[in-house]
Amino acid sequence: MAANRYITIKGTRDGLTLFMNDQCAFDDLLQELENIISTKHLVEDEQSIRIKIKLGNRYLDDQQEEKLRELIDKQNTFIIEQIESDVILKETALQWKEETEIELHNKIVRSGQILKVTGDLLLVGDVNPGGKVMASGNIFIVGHLRGIAHAGVHGNDKAVIAASYMAPSQLRIADIISRPPDQEKDGVHMECGFIDSTGKQIIMDRINVLAKNRFDLNAFERRIING
Repeated sequence: MAANRYITIKGTRDGLTLFMNDQCAFDDLLQELENIISTKHLVEDEQSIRIKIKLGNRYLDDQQEEKLRELIDKQNTFIIEQIESDVILKETALQWKEETEIELHNKIVRSGQILKVTGDLLLVGDVNPGGKVMASGNIFIVGHLRGIAHAGVHGNDKAVIAASYMAPSQLRIADIISRPPDQEKDGVHMECGFIDSTGKQIIMDRINVLAKNRFDLNAFERRIING
């Protein structure tokens, strides 16, 4: 049989990985794929074969992906485990950019005020009692936090809240809520809150522990340095 022109097959312990040429026409790719999955030596084993498809720099719209899946589903031997592309839509990229940006605010959030951002919030100022700050990412306050802080508002349970002076009326990360005990009403300097390994409660600790618990914050540091 002639060598495949557009598809490279790699066998693994978990099944097959199909590397798709991203320069050829989509119809040519489908034709070669149909030839491959109908090859006798690939289907003679009755066990199901898991397939990962790597598209490279090719984006499939919904109709193209449906055609791809239908072609493979014709042969009951194969199960599509994953379809990966190195390309994303412009809208998705802009959304990702927005959600990973840092918004800098230099102000005091007073009682009754709400400051809400998409991405990480860096507030240079205080959050007074009755004030509230919210972010889809992390919250960093260079000042006093005496009001409410809600990080990871869209469900990001890896978000953290840190403040120069921590005396909040309420902390919330994703859907987990924490209120400080009465004995800590005087506040603590340079403290942070994050969800523990059980995923059930917010714990408070010194800011320097974040380096051990949230490695992804290195990206925040790089964005601060590089702008």
